[in-house]
Amino acid sequence: MDRRGFLRTGAAGLALPAAFRAKAEEVADQPVKRVGVIGPGWYGKVDLLRLIQVAPVEVVSLCDVDKRMVEEAAEIVSHRQASKKKPRTYGDHREMLKEKDLDIVLVGSPDHWHALHAIAAIEAGADVYCQKPISHDVAEGTAMLRAARKHGRVVQVGTQRRSTPHLIEARDAIIKEGKLGRIAFAECYCYYHSGGGPVTEGPPPDYLDWETYVGPAKMRAYNPSIHPRGWRGYTEFSNGIVGDMAIHMLDAIRWMLDLGAAKSVSSIGGIKMPRQGPRDISDTQVATFKFGDVDVVWQHRTWGSSPDPKYPWGGTIHGDKGTLKFGLNGYDFIPNEGTPIHRDVTMELEEFPEDKTEKDLERHVAPAVRYHMLDFLSAIATRGKPVADIEQGYLSTTACLLANLSMNLGRSVAWDPENHTIIGDDEARALLKKPYREPWTHPADA
Repeated sequence: MDRRGFLRTGAAGLALPAAFRAKAEEVADQPVKRVGVIGPGWYGKVDLLRLIQVAPVEVVSLCDVDKRMVEEAAEIVSHRQASKKKPRTYGDHREMLKEKDLDIVLVGSPDHWHALHAIAAIEAGADVYCQKPISHDVAEGTAMLRAARKHGRVVQVGTQRRSTPHLIEARDAIIKEGKLGRIAFAECYCYYHSGGGPVTEGPPPDYLDWETYVGPAKMRAYNPSIHPRGWRGYTEFSNGIVGDMAIHMLDAIRWMLDLGAAKSVSSIGGIKMPRQGPRDISDTQVATFKFGDVDVVWQHRTWGSSPDPKYPWGGTIHGDKGTLKFGLNGYDFIPNEGTPIHRDVTMELEEFPEDKTEKDLERHVAPAVRYHMLDFLSAIATRGKPVADIEQGYLSTTACLLANLSMNLGRSVAWDPENHTIIGDDEARALLKKPYREPWTHPADA
């Protein structure tokens, strides 16, 4: 199915949720958008290739500090986009953005670069799709939100659970219809195991600009477990498992239950199992987020077994009339009385056969990314807010950052969402902004 056919008939042919039917029409006749990508690694390519599937775009620029990675991405794009043109490649995002010829920029770099990349793209006049979590510290996130509003740019955050068809159904048909009854508690969790072993530090390969890779973070020696996909194990570059996995499910619960900012956050955890190698993120962590009348608890363990093998990464919402369990592969509604309801993910492999052979693609997630891109493009067309607007990404990211901060301090923190600060704790407040390595300037100081 070609792009226009998908957009015009997808609602019937793919049982597209009603919320996307109007969006498909809004996007179908839009002018071709010129696209650039900063960080076309694993998920940078996943996002970009889904965008190509649903939008009239021309990918003109790719940027990465890894020469091999950016050249490989350019070659893949030349085969996948309609024009068959090979994008320009850059090693410095500033050089790419100074051309000021991009309508859309996708940000797929590591966490510690998100703020600088996204703000630079916004200031260059582009609408932005930024991977989650939006920032490496809370002050960066505040600066991103302000930049988006100041410049009037559409910013969609890559929390695509909000565009997952079976989760939209669960929200609309189970929660909004009152089938759970009164809701006061929810859980989210991840029990995936993670690797790591002894790694020898040494000089980076000649195709990798390690100085720029580290960027504003504290300098550390290169080791091959960091790049290309191991950086999430290091606090210099990531917000750990809470920033990678908790944000998806916490954000989904916030969206499903229409929750705002967490009012207080407490967390315990750390490295509880013997570990070889230099990875320093927590392997075990529990966090409690208080949202008015609803408490949400996150838990992850990278060891042991999952309490429910069917849902090793997901969420559970408890009501006085039943329970909703959800994940990437489907959902289950278990009522106190009556017939349970089960739904499975629809992967659309026949409609998009290239998904069958694409390297490293999470095929069960591809539809959600497509619909998330469609929602993004619809917001661009109307100049409205997308479903995962930067403000929603900021609220979910901030909650996760506060969980890590609480764990490290050993006490809970109270959050003032109006003033973007921690209440009554000067030590904790000072940690909302990380120091930047020269010559980079923190966006809060710009």
